[in-house]
Amino acid sequence: MRLLLDTHAFLWWIQGGTELSGSARKAIGDSANTCWLSMASAWEMAIKIGQGKLKLEADLARFLPEHLAANGFTALPIAINHVSRVAQLPYHHRDPFDRLIIAQALEDGLSVVSADKVFSKYRVRRIW
Repeated sequence: MRLLLDTHAFLWWIQGGTELSGSARKAIGDSANTCWLSMASAWEMAIKIGQGKLKLEADLARFLPEHLAANGFTALPIAINHVSRVAQLPYHHRDPFDRLIIAQALEDGLSVVSADKVFSKYRVRRIW
């Protein structure tokens, strides 16, 4: 299975927190699955760091590559087809980062690992 981790799922996974559901933890930890992190999540983290809402143990420029590599995750770039798909989405969700993650999942045939129930209103498979 190909998984796209929502920002909170990525952070909870690398922090080893108990916030992840059992299904989410199992899916991420299954070596048969491939895990992706959208650059929309990287952008969201950068904004939250700048606002003082997120603190990481290292600078984001070091934090992301280290944790992506350590976990075997792949960065998912933002492409024109992803951005174009956002314009076609109904407004079930107002968060621009989540809307882009949903568009990427739809365009690239990825399942999304997210606690956000609103994702289920889109035709995307949500794992939680």
